[in-house]
Amino acid sequence: MTEKVKCLIIGSGPAGYTAAIYASRADMKPVIYEGLQPGGQLTITTEVENFPGFPHGVQGPELMDMFKKQAERLGSDIRYGLATKVDFSQKPFKVIIDDNHEIEAQTVIIATGASAKWLGIPSEKRLNGAGVSACAVCDGFFYRGKDVAIVGAGDSAAEEASYLANICNKVYMLVRKDKMRASKAMIHRVENTKNIEILYNTETVEILGDKVVDGVRVKNNITNELKTLSVSGFFVAIGHNPNTEIFKGFIELDEQGYIKTIPGSTKTNIEGVFACGDVQDKNYRQAVTAAGSGCMAALDAERYLASQH
Repeated sequence: MTEKVKCLIIGSGPAGYTAAIYASRADMKPVIYEGLQPGGQLTITTEVENFPGFPHGVQGPELMDMFKKQAERLGSDIRYGLATKVDFSQKPFKVIIDDNHEIEAQTVIIATGASAKWLGIPSEKRLNGAGVSACAVCDGFFYRGKDVAIVGAGDSAAEEASYLANICNKVYMLVRKDKMRASKAMIHRVENTKNIEILYNTETVEILGDKVVDGVRVKNNITNELKTLSVSGFFVAIGHNPNTEIFKGFIELDEQGYIKTIPGSTKTNIEGVFACGDVQDKNYRQAVTAAGSGCMAALDAERYLASQH
């Protein structure tokens, strides 16, 4: 049987939960499906020091739990489940959850986020959150004055390397090929930063450490020479995949798969469907900006529903 919903939020995390908080207060009776990773990327980070209102910092999972409880207290119907198919070709919008439950929604807020790409080596998974991170801006602070390594060759890797160079003693930049993909300006910047050492033709073999990262074993692709770098932090900056697969064919995406929103709003190319958080933001990717855009999405959805009467 089809369930009828006024406001459906797909995805949790700072954007989805904030949208739910605002939608609940506007009496939109939001139903939110949390997706594969309830609470989003913050649940795999440890200490969060840059979210306002927590002078002593807060653990990522704890922060997301607070968001969730606040949304629930205000009346959000939060469910565990994954949106597996959508049909936005007509109104009300159809969304299938877990391949079997059909929902008809008057308005939809997409907050499915983006997932960091990983190298896929066992030691990376084992030490994730114990020295391995996919966000230098989030976690760089913990390596103040220490030596770190960062993998990646694009603009965001160069930007994160520059950010780390300001706070760390030394930054090894590991580039798989013989040149970087980053823009000339960004390459120039890292090449001219004294404490960044770029290692070209370099592949990560293993991240070392028992409980926390204490080194990385790398291999030169040309000579096959192995060497060990002594580092306390290992950052992966090889890009993100926006979780937009199910929206293809309905929602306008950019060449990297991020949802295009009308500047200054969360509106998509389909009236009544809104997008917030990392699924439409490849520039900032911070919890606080995601939360802000979740607020915008709920307000945009509220105005849209009001205009329908």
